[in-house]
Amino acid sequence: MNFHGPELRQRALTLLRGGAKNADVARQLNVPAGTVSYWKHMDSAKRGECPGAHRSFCPRCEGELDRSAYAYLLGLYLGDGHIVQNKTMHTPSLSVACADSWPGLMDLCESAMRAVFPENSVCRVRRKGCHQVKMYSKHLWCLFPQHGPGRKHERPIVLANWQQEIVDAHPWEFIRGLIHSDGCRITNWTTRLVGGERKRYEYPRYFFANKSDDIRKLLSDTLNKVGVEWTTLARGSDPFNISVARRASVALMDAHVGPKY
Repeated sequence: MNFHGPELRQRALTLLRGGAKNADVARQLNVPAGTVSYWKHMDSAKRGECPGAHRSFCPRCEGELDRSAYAYLLGLYLGDGHIVQNKTMHTPSLSVACADSWPGLMDLCESAMRAVFPENSVCRVRRKGCHQVKMYSKHLWCLFPQHGPGRKHERPIVLANWQQEIVDAHPWEFIRGLIHSDGCRITNWTTRLVGGERKRYEYPRYFFANKSDDIRKLLSDTLNKVGVEWTTLARGSDPFNISVARRASVALMDAHVGPKY
């Protein structure tokens, strides 16, 4: 069993009081993150900053964020998620709307929330034709800096550097989250004359529809990085749809994303 002496503990507290993150201190001093978190909590309590109160845990600032689950949850949030500061509560809530037609999507969303926020409870709120998978955390602003007043397509949506690093490391999870929120896998069909006889041919394709130019660009940039070819389809004069129809690209999407269920 490793023993961490008072000198090492004091070095950690000096860094923490200077504003360093728990995870960074743990890596720098080669101390378990849980030990650093405990030292910080006891130091805060000793100085009367949190006497007897439970201080919520930030998975990004004070621990090892589940980056894969976060990439998926970020995609869901950018599509069908929203954050609300309830007037009667001090803690904001994150809700992701999931249609009742896709119970598997609700399970995946709930699992991602629990993985990213292991100390928080998750619930499902029934709405007409859907459920909101919902949780509360004081650290939602830290994890989702894209939140702001108004609708997402009416304000800039830009990933922070640390978010982009996660998306670059887990591109398929991010793509899956976006497709599972504002996308779908469908089967198109057409007919052709073959030997004088008209035959029907079916082929699958993926669609993603979102009014935000920034969010569509986040998806298309990530698709480019994983080798998926895509095109833009306009509805009238609005280019709100991204389509993936080439056979090789659809096969890649099937292997890593798949249809909602």
